[in-house]
This record gives sequence, structure tokens and C-alpha cells, in this order.
Amino acid sequence: MAMNDAVLLEVEDGIATLTLNRPKRMNPLTGPISEALGDRIDDLEEREDVRCVVLEGSGRAFSAGGDIQGMKDRLESDLSLDRSAASLERGLSDTMVNLVGCSYPTVAKVDGPAVGAGANLAIACDVVLASESASIGFTFNQVGLSVDGGTSYLLPRVVGVNVAKELVFTGEICDAERAKRLGLFNHVYDEDEFDDAVAAKTEQIASGPTVAFRHTKRLIQDGLEKSLPRALQDEATAQGIVFDTHDHEEGVNAFLEDRDPEFEGR
Repeated sequence: MAMNDAVLLEVEDGIATLTLNRPKRMNPLTGPISEALGDRIDDLEEREDVRCVVLEGSGRAFSAGGDIQGMKDRLESDLSLDRSAASLERGLSDTMVNLVGCSYPTVAKVDGPAVGAGANLAIACDVVLASESASIGFTFNQVGLSVDGGTSYLLPRVVGVNVAKELVFTGEICDAERAKRLGLFNHVYDEDEFDDAVAAKTEQIASGPTVAFRHTKRLIQDGLEKSLPRALQDEATAQGIVFDTHDHEEGVNAFLEDRDPEFEGR
């Protein structure tokens, strides 16, 4: 049921669109959505017709993060805190690891609020594109919780340590322009041009050299953890692999012939 319903999948012209599909509950990143999203990303890794992944939410929210009613039910149940925490860690952690580790470029299409774990879901993507009505906040403090869903890893890498602390201590919900200034959103578009602008950006990414992008993404993600000599060594190793791709040959020929390259993702 979760695979068929909680997260919808559509693939067209190399672009895989994953849609969180619990609009009445504002797409909480718990239970069926978390499980289905992780499974969907796993499945995409096995496909040869995907070159870019877009993540969006159905209805009026990208993702409201936690399920508050579910928290209330858990507090009133006999489920121990240890068991609850272990279950949360397994489900959400696996999903976030799958998303951050996805070998394709990922684009978050944020139209409406992305809060709590839903905010992490957005910034876990490689590029975050937002409408004017989008907002984002790491609001764990509002329900008396510490951060989860990868906040401590993802947020400081985007905004820096001190700003990350401010955002989680205050629980500020940033509007689109504030989020753009902080680097949480790459671009903010007017409502009437949002869908077309996102489509244009994702098509540009999907038309790029897929194999090269796969190595580039991994190298940039790992770069903060490496010394410069190690980073240079790993870049050289990856470049040696990419030299043998069809897209590299096409790129060189296109440059010499003064035309746009037509990469095939191989």
C-alpha cells in the first residue's frame, strides 16, 4: 500500500518525480511516507532511464514533518520511549540516508511549508527550488523535542553552525526570501512561473553528463571531511573513470564543433 499510494512516482524524459501523497495531513515524514520514500529511491537506483529526481509534496504543503497526533497517541500508549526512539531512528534514518546518498541529482520543489523533518527533507536534496509561498523551519523546539532527521548534519553545512543553532533554538519559520538569503533555498520564483521555472531547471540538470554528475555529487558531499590532497586525489581518480564515458567524448566533440553537447547519460 505504501509503495503504491503514500509516495507517487512518475518518470518522463529522464526526470523522476516523487510526490509525497498525504495532503490532508500535510505529508508528514512518518510511517507510510518515510517507508515508501526510502523504497522509491532504492528502486530508482536500479533504473537506467533516470537522470534527475524531483521531490515535491501534494496539496498545500511540501511536508509538515512530524505527525503531532501520532506523538499524542504515543504518549498515551504503553509504547516505551526506548522502543519509540528506536523505531523513529530506523525508519527516518534509512530514508534520509537513501535521499542524501541518491546517485542522481535531486531537486526539492517546495510550494508551501517545509517544517521539522520536512525541512530536512528539502535541504537533503542537492538543489532547493521554492515558490513565493514556501516557508521552512526547524521547529522541533515547539513540541519539546531535540533535532532529528539529520538536522545536526545537514543544517550547519548549509547555513553555518551559529545560524543553525539560532534557527533550531528559536524555531523560526523563514519565509521564502529569508530562506533564500540564508542559502536554504537556491531560487525563489513567482507563483505564476513556478512550475515552468522548476521544469526548466530540472530539464537543464537532466540533460547534463549523468555519470560525471554522479561522481561530482559524491566528491562535493565528501569534500568537507577530507584534506585538500585527499580531495585532489579522489577527483583525479573519478576523472580517470569519466574520461572513458560517451558523454565526455560528446562534450569534447561539441566544443570543437562549436555546438551544444547532446549528452546521453552514459
